[in-house]
Amino acid sequence: MKRATPWSRLSLAAGLVAGSAGSMASPPPPTAGTVEHLKDFPVIELRRYTIKPGERRNFAEYFESFFPEAFEQIGAIAFGQFLERKNSSHFTWIRGFHTLDDRAALNAAFYDGPLWKEHRATMNGILEDSDDVLLLRPVEPGSGIPVLPAVDPVRQARGARGIVAAQIFAVKPGAVDAFAREARATFAGYRGAGAREAGVLATLDVPNNFPRLPIRADGPFLVWLGIFEDDRALEKAELLVKESASGLSGTGLLRGAPEWVVLEPTRRSRLRWLAPPATAGTR
Repeated sequence: MKRATPWSRLSLAAGLVAGSAGSMASPPPPTAGTVEHLKDFPVIELRRYTIKPGERRNFAEYFESFFPEAFEQIGAIAFGQFLERKNSSHFTWIRGFHTLDDRAALNAAFYDGPLWKEHRATMNGILEDSDDVLLLRPVEPGSGIPVLPAVDPVRQARGARGIVAAQIFAVKPGAVDAFAREARATFAGYRGAGAREAGVLATLDVPNNFPRLPIRADGPFLVWLGIFEDDRALEKAELLVKESASGLSGTGLLRGAPEWVVLEPTRRSRLRWLAPPATAGTR
Protein backbone atom coordinates (compact mmCIF):
# COMPACT_ATOMS: atom_id res chain seq x y z
CA MET A 1 0.00 0.00 0.00
CA LYS A 2 1.40 3.41 -0.91
CA ARG A 3 1.86 5.61 2.12
CA ALA A 4 -0.16 8.83 2.18
CA THR A 5 1.85 12.02 1.98
CA PRO A 6 2.24 13.26 5.58
CA TRP A 7 -0.04 16.12 6.53
CA SER A 8 2.92 18.20 7.64
CA ARG A 9 4.41 18.19 4.13
CA LEU A 10 1.10 19.22 2.56
CA SER A 11 -0.54 21.76 4.79
CA LEU A 12 2.49 23.41 6.32
CA ALA A 13 3.90 23.97 2.86
CA ALA A 14 0.70 25.83 2.08
CA GLY A 15 1.24 28.11 5.08
CA LEU A 16 -1.26 26.97 7.66
CA VAL A 17 -2.34 29.41 10.34
CA ALA A 18 -4.77 29.04 13.18
CA GLY A 19 -7.66 31.44 13.65
CA SER A 20 -6.83 35.11 13.97
CA ALA A 21 -7.63 36.99 17.15
CA GLY A 22 -8.68 40.05 15.17
CA SER A 23 -8.30 42.05 11.97
CA MET A 24 -5.71 44.58 13.18
CA ALA A 25 -3.02 45.62 10.71
CA SER A 26 0.21 43.86 11.71
CA PRO A 27 2.82 41.45 10.35
CA PRO A 28 1.44 38.16 9.03
CA PRO A 29 1.13 35.29 11.52
CA PRO A 30 3.71 32.48 11.61
CA THR A 31 3.65 29.98 8.76
CA ALA A 32 5.77 27.08 7.62
CA GLY A 33 8.50 29.46 6.53
CA THR A 34 9.17 30.50 10.10
CA VAL A 35 10.10 26.95 11.11
CA GLU A 36 12.00 25.82 8.00
CA HIS A 37 15.18 25.73 10.07
CA LEU A 38 13.50 23.52 12.68
CA LYS A 39 13.43 20.12 11.01
CA ASP A 40 15.00 16.68 11.09
CA PHE A 41 14.61 15.71 14.74
CA PRO A 42 14.51 11.90 14.38
CA VAL A 43 15.62 11.08 17.94
CA ILE A 44 12.41 11.47 19.94
CA GLU A 45 11.46 11.16 23.59
CA LEU A 46 7.82 10.56 24.51
CA ARG A 47 7.83 11.62 28.17
CA ARG A 48 4.84 10.84 30.43
CA TYR A 49 5.13 12.41 33.88
CA THR A 50 3.10 11.76 37.01
CA ILE A 51 2.38 15.02 38.86
CA LYS A 52 1.35 15.38 42.49
CA PRO A 53 -2.42 15.64 43.05
CA GLY A 54 -3.88 19.03 42.19
CA GLU A 55 -0.62 20.36 40.72
CA ARG A 56 -0.83 19.38 37.05
CA ARG A 57 -2.05 22.75 35.74
CA ASN A 58 0.64 24.48 37.76
CA PHE A 59 3.29 22.15 36.39
CA ALA A 60 2.14 22.87 32.84
CA GLU A 61 2.24 26.62 33.44
CA TYR A 62 5.75 26.44 34.88
CA PHE A 63 6.91 24.21 32.03
CA GLU A 64 5.56 26.45 29.29
CA SER A 65 6.83 29.61 30.93
CA PHE A 66 10.44 28.50 31.21
CA PHE A 67 11.47 25.61 28.99
CA PRO A 68 10.31 25.32 25.32
CA GLU A 69 12.46 28.17 24.02
CA ALA A 70 15.40 26.96 26.12
CA PHE A 71 15.35 23.61 24.30
CA GLU A 72 15.03 25.32 20.93
CA GLN A 73 17.92 27.68 21.68
CA ILE A 74 20.37 24.85 22.37
CA GLY A 75 19.34 22.83 19.31
CA ALA A 76 16.58 20.49 20.54
CA ILE A 77 12.82 20.93 20.17
CA ALA A 78 9.72 20.54 22.30
CA PHE A 79 7.25 19.22 19.72
CA GLY A 80 4.31 19.65 22.09
CA GLN A 81 3.03 19.23 25.64
CA PHE A 82 -0.28 17.84 26.83
CA LEU A 83 -2.63 16.92 29.66
CA GLU A 84 -3.81 13.31 29.46
CA ARG A 85 -7.60 13.42 29.34
CA LYS A 86 -8.34 10.25 31.33
CA ASN A 87 -5.55 10.54 33.88
CA SER A 88 -5.67 13.72 35.96
CA SER A 89 -2.11 13.28 37.23
CA HIS A 90 -0.37 12.81 33.86
CA PHE A 91 1.51 15.51 31.97
CA THR A 92 2.98 14.33 28.67
CA TRP A 93 5.44 16.04 26.39
CA ILE A 94 7.49 15.14 23.34
CA ARG A 95 11.06 16.27 22.75
CA GLY A 96 13.31 15.81 19.70
CA PHE A 97 17.01 15.85 18.87
CA HIS A 98 18.90 15.85 15.58
CA THR A 99 21.16 12.93 16.56
CA LEU A 100 21.69 10.49 19.40
CA ASP A 101 24.93 12.29 20.29
CA ASP A 102 22.93 15.52 20.52
CA ARG A 103 20.62 13.85 23.03
CA ALA A 104 23.52 13.32 25.43
CA ALA A 105 25.23 16.65 24.83
CA LEU A 106 22.13 18.87 24.87
CA ASN A 107 20.55 17.18 27.88
CA ALA A 108 23.80 17.77 29.73
CA ALA A 109 23.82 21.41 28.61
CA PHE A 110 20.26 21.92 29.80
CA TYR A 111 20.27 20.00 33.09
CA ASP A 112 23.65 21.43 34.12
CA GLY A 113 22.68 24.90 32.95
CA PRO A 114 21.46 27.97 34.82
CA LEU A 115 17.76 27.79 33.85
CA TRP A 116 17.20 24.30 35.23
CA LYS A 117 19.29 25.08 38.32
CA GLU A 118 17.01 28.03 39.03
CA HIS A 119 13.72 26.16 38.61
CA ARG A 120 14.44 22.49 39.36
CA ALA A 121 13.38 22.71 43.02
CA THR A 122 9.97 24.06 42.00
CA MET A 123 9.49 21.48 39.24
CA ASN A 124 10.78 18.50 41.19
CA GLY A 125 8.70 19.54 44.19
CA ILE A 126 5.45 18.78 42.33
CA LEU A 127 6.75 15.96 40.12
CA GLU A 128 6.21 12.43 41.41
CA ASP A 129 7.66 10.34 38.57
CA SER A 130 9.47 11.08 35.30
CA ASP A 131 10.72 7.61 34.32
CA ASP A 132 7.95 6.63 31.86
CA VAL A 133 9.89 7.60 28.75
CA LEU A 134 9.98 5.97 25.32
CA LEU A 135 13.01 6.69 23.14
CA LEU A 136 11.71 6.58 19.57
CA ARG A 137 12.57 7.03 15.89
CA PRO A 138 10.45 7.50 12.76
CA VAL A 139 9.43 4.14 11.30
CA GLU A 140 10.31 5.36 7.82
CA PRO A 141 11.28 8.61 6.10
CA GLY A 142 8.43 11.10 6.26
CA SER A 143 6.81 9.50 9.31
CA GLY A 144 8.48 11.73 11.91
CA ILE A 145 6.83 14.49 13.92
CA PRO A 146 6.45 17.90 12.21
CA VAL A 147 7.65 21.03 13.98
CA LEU A 148 4.64 23.34 13.79
CA PRO A 149 4.85 27.13 14.22
CA ALA A 150 4.77 28.32 17.79
CA VAL A 151 1.45 29.50 19.19
CA ASP A 152 1.09 33.23 18.52
CA PRO A 153 0.36 34.89 21.90
CA VAL A 154 -1.45 37.82 20.20
CA ARG A 155 -3.51 36.21 17.41
CA GLN A 156 -4.00 32.93 19.23
CA ALA A 157 -4.58 34.28 22.71
CA ARG A 158 -6.94 31.39 23.50
CA GLY A 159 -4.04 29.04 23.00
CA ALA A 160 -3.67 25.74 21.18
CA ARG A 161 -6.77 24.11 19.65
CA GLY A 162 -7.71 20.54 18.89
CA ILE A 163 -6.95 17.16 20.40
CA VAL A 164 -3.98 14.84 19.98
CA ALA A 165 -4.16 11.06 20.33
CA ALA A 166 -1.40 8.50 20.70
CA GLN A 167 -1.88 4.79 20.12
CA ILE A 168 0.91 2.79 21.71
CA PHE A 169 1.48 -0.79 20.58
CA ALA A 170 3.68 -3.22 22.52
CA VAL A 171 5.22 -5.20 19.67
CA LYS A 172 7.00 -8.53 19.81
CA PRO A 173 10.80 -8.39 19.42
CA GLY A 174 11.86 -8.20 15.80
CA ALA A 175 8.32 -7.55 14.57
CA VAL A 176 8.13 -3.74 14.41
CA ASP A 177 8.48 -3.41 10.64
CA ALA A 178 6.05 -6.26 9.99
CA PHE A 179 3.48 -4.80 12.35
CA ALA A 180 3.89 -1.32 10.83
CA ARG A 181 2.96 -2.84 7.45
CA GLU A 182 -0.04 -4.64 8.95
CA ALA A 183 -1.25 -1.42 10.62
CA ARG A 184 -1.11 0.81 7.53
CA ALA A 185 -4.73 0.19 6.59
CA THR A 186 -5.83 0.95 10.15
CA PHE A 187 -3.91 4.21 10.19
CA ALA A 188 -5.37 5.13 6.80
CA GLY A 189 -8.80 4.64 8.35
CA TYR A 190 -7.95 7.07 11.13
CA ARG A 191 -6.95 9.64 8.52
CA GLY A 192 -10.20 9.01 6.69
CA ALA A 193 -12.07 9.71 9.93
CA GLY A 194 -10.48 13.15 10.19
CA ALA A 195 -7.11 12.58 11.84
CA ARG A 196 -4.04 14.40 10.64
CA GLU A 197 -1.25 11.93 11.10
CA ALA A 198 1.59 13.50 13.07
CA GLY A 199 4.00 10.60 13.29
CA VAL A 200 4.51 6.85 13.16
CA LEU A 201 7.35 6.01 15.52
CA ALA A 202 9.13 2.94 16.84
CA THR A 203 11.52 2.17 19.67
CA LEU A 204 15.07 3.41 19.08
CA ASP A 205 16.86 0.34 20.39
CA VAL A 206 20.15 1.76 21.65
CA PRO A 207 21.79 2.07 25.08
CA ASN A 208 20.72 5.10 27.10
CA ASN A 209 23.47 7.65 26.47
CA PHE A 210 22.20 10.02 29.18
CA PRO A 211 21.59 7.72 32.18
CA ARG A 212 20.50 10.59 34.44
CA LEU A 213 17.22 10.46 32.51
CA PRO A 214 15.94 6.85 32.48
CA ILE A 215 14.20 5.38 29.44
CA ARG A 216 12.00 2.31 29.28
CA ALA A 217 13.69 -0.95 28.37
CA ASP A 218 10.52 -3.07 28.00
CA GLY A 219 10.07 -2.50 24.27
CA PRO A 220 9.83 -2.58 21.40
CA PHE A 221 6.88 -0.25 20.85
CA LEU A 222 5.23 1.35 17.86
CA VAL A 223 3.47 4.69 18.40
CA TRP A 224 0.94 6.36 16.10
CA LEU A 225 0.25 10.08 16.66
CA GLY A 226 -2.70 11.99 15.23
CA ILE A 227 -4.33 15.40 15.58
CA PHE A 228 -8.10 15.94 15.60
CA GLU A 229 -10.07 19.14 15.20
CA ASP A 230 -12.64 18.32 17.87
CA ASP A 231 -14.34 15.58 19.87
CA ARG A 232 -16.64 14.62 17.01
CA ALA A 233 -13.67 13.74 14.80
CA LEU A 234 -11.98 11.98 17.70
CA GLU A 235 -15.06 9.87 18.39
CA LYS A 236 -15.21 8.74 14.75
CA ALA A 237 -11.64 7.51 15.00
CA GLU A 238 -12.29 5.85 18.35
CA LEU A 239 -14.97 3.72 16.73
CA LEU A 240 -12.32 2.51 14.31
CA VAL A 241 -9.92 1.90 17.19
CA LYS A 242 -12.45 -0.49 18.72
CA GLU A 243 -13.28 -2.13 15.41
CA SER A 244 -9.63 -2.72 14.51
CA ALA A 245 -8.51 -4.02 17.90
CA SER A 246 -9.20 -7.68 17.23
CA GLY A 247 -7.66 -7.53 13.78
CA LEU A 248 -4.46 -5.96 15.02
CA SER A 249 -4.23 -8.39 17.92
CA GLY A 250 -4.89 -11.20 15.46
CA THR A 251 -1.66 -10.45 13.60
CA GLY A 252 0.19 -12.30 16.36
CA LEU A 253 2.77 -9.50 16.41
CA LEU A 254 1.69 -7.77 19.64
CA ARG A 255 2.56 -8.48 23.28
CA GLY A 256 -0.66 -7.01 24.66
CA ALA A 257 -3.62 -4.75 23.98
CA PRO A 258 -2.81 -1.35 22.41
CA GLU A 259 -3.08 1.75 24.61
CA TRP A 260 -5.12 4.69 23.29
CA VAL A 261 -4.12 7.96 24.98
CA VAL A 262 -6.11 11.16 24.44
CA LEU A 263 -4.02 14.28 24.93
CA GLU A 264 -5.25 17.84 25.44
CA PRO A 265 -2.68 20.31 24.06
CA THR A 266 -1.60 22.82 26.68
CA ARG A 267 -1.90 26.51 25.90
CA ARG A 268 1.43 26.82 24.05
CA SER A 269 1.78 23.33 22.57
CA ARG A 270 3.16 23.43 19.03
CA LEU A 271 1.52 20.12 18.19
CA ARG A 272 -2.15 21.08 17.82
CA TRP A 273 -4.90 21.56 15.26
CA LEU A 274 -4.23 24.21 12.61
CA ALA A 275 -6.94 25.36 10.23
CA PRO A 276 -6.29 24.55 6.54
CA PRO A 277 -5.80 27.50 4.16
CA ALA A 278 -9.33 27.26 2.73
CA THR A 279 -10.89 27.77 6.16
CA ALA A 280 -8.32 29.95 7.86
CA GLY A 281 -9.49 33.36 8.91
CA THR A 282 -11.04 35.32 11.69
CA ARG A 283 -12.83 33.16 14.27
